[in-house]
Amino acid sequence: MTSGHNGSGVDGNAYIDVTDLAHRTPGWLNDAISAWSLYGLSLFAVLMLVAWWGARRTGSPSAVTALAVPLITLAGFGADLLLKLVFREDRPCQSLHVAVLETCPAPGDWSFPSNHAAIASAAAVALLFVSRRLGAVAVVAAVLMAASRVWVGVHYPHDVLAGFAVGALVAYICGRAVKRRQSALADRLGQGRLRPLLITA
Repeated sequence: MTSGHNGSGVDGNAYIDVTDLAHRTPGWLNDAISAWSLYGLSLFAVLMLVAWWGARRTGSPSAVTALAVPLITLAGFGADLLLKLVFREDRPCQSLHVAVLETCPAPGDWSFPSNHAAIASAAAVALLFVSRRLGAVAVVAAVLMAASRVWVGVHYPHDVLAGFAVGALVAYICGRAVKRRQSALADRLGQGRLRPLLITA
């Protein structure tokens, strides 16, 4: 496997400070953060379902936007994945050889930008177009997800900041495009097989 770029010169010292702090933190808290880092993205799926269900029950055109949230999130992930292939940055746990809470990904599983941060921020921003309340919860969760990826040692801080920005930007652009046309799309889709997904019977 070809070696990638070493990103430690950007904020390697900050990364080491965070991982050192993690090793001085009570085990129960580290276990909770590690679990969130691994499984926390499932919360965004739950929030998407709640947002869609609420919009559908009210018969709102925003049900169209709610249905688009998973696709918008996927677009944010796709953009982030393309950037990974361009920058090809080694994981910090590979470059700096420090002990980390989560198993260090294999070489070739590039670090920059963070997929978790991109997915979380894309989902959060997309949800804001459907429900400000659910979107606000998702934004907080997205920040915690991004931070957890540094805490467990699999990303530099600049990885998660970049991933967060990429996901949020893609979701904002796509979300605005869908929001502008949601009424027209609702009228069109409401006449077809997707009608049950847009309004209750």
